[in-house]
Amino acid sequence: MEQKQPIVVMAKPVGSRCNMRCSYCYYLEKGKFSSHETQTVMSTELLEKMIKETVDASPGPTVSFVWHGGEPTLAGIPFFRKALQLERRHLPPGWNAWNNLQTNGLLLTDEWAAFLQRHHFDVGISIDGDELVHDTNRKDLGKHGTFARVTEAIEKCLKAGIRPDLLCTVNAETVKDPLRVYRALRELHTGWIQFIPILVKEENGPVVTENAPEVHLSKESITPEQYGDFLCTVFDEWITHDVGACDVQLFAEMAHVLTGSTASLCWMAETCGRVLIAEEDGAVYACDHFVDAEHRLGYLTQESFETLADKEEQKAFGLSKKTALTQECRNCPFLTICNGACPKDRFGLSKDGEPGQYYLCGGLKKFFAHAVTPLVRVMGWIKDGMDPEKAMFRVRKLL
Repeated sequence: MEQKQPIVVMAKPVGSRCNMRCSYCYYLEKGKFSSHETQTVMSTELLEKMIKETVDASPGPTVSFVWHGGEPTLAGIPFFRKALQLERRHLPPGWNAWNNLQTNGLLLTDEWAAFLQRHHFDVGISIDGDELVHDTNRKDLGKHGTFARVTEAIEKCLKAGIRPDLLCTVNAETVKDPLRVYRALRELHTGWIQFIPILVKEENGPVVTENAPEVHLSKESITPEQYGDFLCTVFDEWITHDVGACDVQLFAEMAHVLTGSTASLCWMAETCGRVLIAEEDGAVYACDHFVDAEHRLGYLTQESFETLADKEEQKAFGLSKKTALTQECRNCPFLTICNGACPKDRFGLSKDGEPGQYYLCGGLKKFFAHAVTPLVRVMGWIKDGMDPEKAMFRVRKLL
């Protein structure tokens, strides 16, 4: 019998509904694809079907659920209490569920923090550096800044014993001062930071022609040069001051690859297609960045999750990450690290004018060329028993 391939369900319990209006958000408008006239909270019946069939489709013994949005906390604690009950009901003996909540933090009260800690949720909170930078783009429905409330939510999590991941976007504002952004996040003392580049296509956005056929990107989007400079600056600060004290997702994933392991991030993997979206109306989509009619695999009300996940078009979608690489990518010395990056952003041109190049490729190449050697050396020194402080002191001479 063919071995089942691991899957992750990214569940959207309230669809794209959100209590914030971030200027670069790509997901809010996805509600137009819902079969419901007004998006509501996923029904208990649909929730149970999604959980049961995700378990059935999984090779085990860990079944992964990422609760996302929109803003998933709008569903309320009772919804998640029911989800945990249903997970326990349908997990086979010896199996467990991994739950991850991705949130903007505005609704995270002490009660929420205690609930998430008690039930071992991993938590990701979105925050873009310090107050001035964050509040430029991340506003609430009343167009007010949200930084104070987000940092309060982080403090509540830390007090409850949760060390949340900090999700920071690399946008036209945050790229202006990488050190300011990184240091502000580091000083929140959660120990884990993710940097997510913003590239949003927009019909009326500025026209981009460099490294790409004519395309319109939002004013919050970044260039390859900005991305590369941001990553190099943050890396130099991290590897000379924070190794062992704070992890940055991209640097940690690079380390895994450079030591012979495989990256866990979908955009760095050789293929993709095993992180599927389950919307509040039961629609299942190929990927969080491909929620549209073309990539709707079907509905949980009509087919099983396993059937939807294993459709030929979904398999082709996942494999195309590898098969659609440009020749420049295939010849790249860093291919094993990024594997051509995310297909959603492959609207650039290769050096030979071939379409389908990752738009931010130039920035990633600059970063990899800058970071691989010092990262390998520091990892080697620490593996050989050197104290991280001494390794960081030593690597400063290389940069």
